[in-house]
This record gives sequence, structure tokens and C-alpha cells, in this order.
Amino acid sequence: MPNDDLRSADREMFEQLAALEAGTTEHESLRAALIERHLPLVTFMARKFADRGEPLDDLIQVGTIGLIKAIDRFEISKGFEFSTFATPTIVGEIKRHFRDKTWAIRVPRRLQELGAAITKANNELTQKLDRSPTPKEIAKHLGVTVDEIAEALESNAAYSTVSLDSGSDESPTIGDSVGSLDEALEGVEYRESLKPLLAALDDREKRILQMRFFDNLSQSQIATELGISQMHVSRILTKVLSQLRTGLVEN
Repeated sequence: MPNDDLRSADREMFEQLAALEAGTTEHESLRAALIERHLPLVTFMARKFADRGEPLDDLIQVGTIGLIKAIDRFEISKGFEFSTFATPTIVGEIKRHFRDKTWAIRVPRRLQELGAAITKANNELTQKLDRSPTPKEIAKHLGVTVDEIAEALESNAAYSTVSLDSGSDESPTIGDSVGSLDEALEGVEYRESLKPLLAALDDREKRILQMRFFDNLSQSQIATELGISQMHVSRILTKVLSQLRTGLVEN
């Protein structure tokens, strides 16, 4: 069936679903049909993460949860193609699965504990000083170096999301896969979802993102290049990654 016909059929099914009362036999039957209809999208996305030690069936099951959430939240009146809307939610569920299952294993315990201590120290010093503490003040309060604090913040931030650059030596990264998504699944416009989120960043945030994930510079190198502290670079990266993750999942 041509892509235009597929999209038209999707629209008709979602229009019918919206007109039915939730919980009725007709509503549940049509909802189940939509789930089954879009399972190939879940399988396609799950395969992108299949080299990370988790069974593909488990990833498909987790991704299907994202698909169901997307179906329940989708509003045909917004003008989005469903596949475009659903992809970030499916990917978000798969990433959350990896984060919840592997974070405690792959982030060294000392960095986990230091990350929690930094949060506590920041809150305590903010109240005590009536302002945000400097990195040096936090480091002194905890008896560690500024570099150790930056390392803890980056490690904790890295496992709150799956980087667009994470992949194996044998497989393409998620970022590399974006182009093939357009060819393999017409309408899954992952790049289009990302573009407005990147456009909303200020010039310095864009530059830091470029330097860190595309030029492969360390935080220290970025800090030297921009004339700011490594802690400041870490904070900006943490904030930007959080914004992108939230924007992609919630679209």
C-alpha cells in the first residue's frame, strides 16, 4: 500500500477511535488494531538497541509500552503523522529501560554517591549563602576537587539519557541511523523532531554540544576554548541533554 494510503488509513482509524467511548468493546478492538498495525515500528526501533546486551524480545515489549502510550495520547487534530509522534515515545521507553537497568552497574559507586552529595551540598550552601554556591565552594565543602565534581555530574547526566552518539564499533550510532530511518520508514521524521529543540538552544549551548559530541572534545578542552570553568561546561551539558530528552519524549 502506498505511503499516502497508509497515512490516510491511519488518520481514519484515529478519527474513529476518538469518536468511540473509551472502554467500550469497539474502542478496545480498534485500539488493539492500531497497536498491531504499528508493531513493525517498535521492532525497527528496538533493533537499534539490540547490541547492548538485552534480548530483542524484551526491548520490543518495552517499546510496545511506548507505542501504547503514544496511541492513547495522540491527537489527530494536531496535524502530526502518527509515526512521527510515536517514535520519540517508543525510543524514550527503551532508553528508560536501559537507564533503570544499567545505571547502577555502569556508573561507579563513588560517582553515584558523589552525585548525591553534590545535590545535598548545593541545597545546603544555597540556603546558607543565600545564593548559588561556586564549584570551588562545593568542592571545599565536600573535600574533593572541582574536577571530581565535574566527573560525577557528567557521569550521572550521561545515564539519565542514551547519548545520540552511543553505539558499538560494529553498529551505527542512533544519530547515524537517522538518515536510514527516513528511507526505511517514510514519515518517521526523527530529525524533524530534533530540529526545533536544537534551534531553541542559545549559541553557546549549540557550540558546546557540537564540541562535546561531534568534535569529541573533553569538558576541560571545551572550558579552555571558551574561557569558562569545567564545572560550568558540565552544568550546561547536563541542562541541554535534559532539555533534548524531555522534548523528544514529549514532542
